[in-house]
Parts: sequence; C-alpha cells; structure tokens
Amino acid sequence: MALITLQVLDGADRGKVFEDLATPVTIGREEGNTIQLNDERVSRFHLKIQEDQARLVLTDLQSTNGTKVNGEEMELRILRFGDMITVGRSVLLFGSRQQIATRLSSLRKQDSAVKDARKTDGNMGAAASAAAASGAAGAAPPSEDPGSFDFDMNFADDPEIQAALQSFEAPDLPDRLSPAQAAQLADLLNYLHIRIRQLVESVKIHRDQERITLDQGHWQNLLELQMKVAEYLRQIGEPNSEK
Repeated sequence: MALITLQVLDGADRGKVFEDLATPVTIGREEGNTIQLNDERVSRFHLKIQEDQARLVLTDLQSTNGTKVNGEEMELRILRFGDMITVGRSVLLFGSRQQIATRLSSLRKQDSAVKDARKTDGNMGAAASAAAASGAAGAAPPSEDPGSFDFDMNFADDPEIQAALQSFEAPDLPDRLSPAQAAQLADLLNYLHIRIRQLVESVKIHRDQERITLDQGHWQNLLELQMKVAEYLRQIGEPNSEK
C-alpha cells in the first residue's frame, strides 16, 4: 500500500502537511474525507488518489469547480512528485520535500545528459580528458544526497524549480493490456500520428524569415484534431457522460 504526502501551499488550510497517508486518499469539504479542506469552493467529495499498478492516480469525483494539476484541468491523472493540485482556492503540493528533491535531482541529471550529448566531438573529447584528469587526481564527485537540495524547495521564490518539476514528460504506455485493448490503443495512436504527419507535411517553411505558415484549412484541421483529443479525454475521465 502506497503512502503519500500532501502539503497545502495556499488556501484557508495553508501550511498544513498531511504525511504518510495510506491510499486511497479522498479530499473534500465534508467530514469523512481523508483530507477535509475549509474551502467553500471545494466539493463535498472532490477528488480521490489511489494506487493502481504501482502508480498513483488522481481522479476528479465530478466536482463542481473541477481539479487542476499544474494549472491544467484534469479529470484523470498519474501524479508525479512536485505536481501542484488546485481545488477551489486551495493549492496542494504532492510529495514530501525528500521525494520532490530526489525527482528534481533526477530531472537535472537528465537535462545534463541531453546537453552533453549535443556537444561536438571535439568538446566531448576535451570533457573526457578533463574527467580522466580529475579521476587521476582523486577528485570526489559531487554529493547526490537528495537532502542537500533543501535550498531548492523554495517554490515561491524560484519559478525555474516549478517549471522543471511541472514540465511535460512523455508518459509510459499502460501495462497489462489485453490484445484487444492493445489493438485499440495502437489504432488511436496511429490515427493521431497520421493526422499530425499530414499537418506537418502541409506546413510552408520560409527559410529566409525563419518562420512557418499553415493555411486556414489546415489550421481548422489542427483545431478539429485538438477537439477530437479533448473528446477522448472526456470519455476516459467520464465514461458515462454523453458524447
């Protein structure tokens, strides 16, 4: 059973920390919720966080004012440490300081690896030589202890940290799909891939001005595709709702 931590950043309950809560966790205005918020814009039973296949899933319980994760309206979402959940006037930070610092450290390593991969062969050779010299001199590597990142946890004063934690990451494909479900998912992704490819191929590139243009017809196709994705998201989040 997963244990989760939620920190209240803003709202009437600002400053409260709910630590090591066993899932499932419900959040709402009514007694009986795991976390009861003093916020009239929060529904009686607003959202639920539960564990499924080793992931923590947030589900909006058809609340009146909806749920946002990192500023985006969400009905269903896999949570990551550092995500900010907005319900009514309240903002909750998902994860403990240690968990968020560990994820931030991991993101920085990934960013550093990408930058290193883009270096020229010459620069990479120079970096390798410097690294070898450092190793020969017995230089110690920087500490990877997540606890040393406490200074990174000042969300209010450092928007770059928020941007790093809330950046879009490519999600993993779902596990344990039946053959029919896997085929349905493949059909859906193939449909989106073909539509996007058609739009990309229709773009006119103006090399001299470093810009691209899309004619009105293809722009409408792009908006139609966005609407189709929005419909899919609604059907997944509210399977019993009308199309």
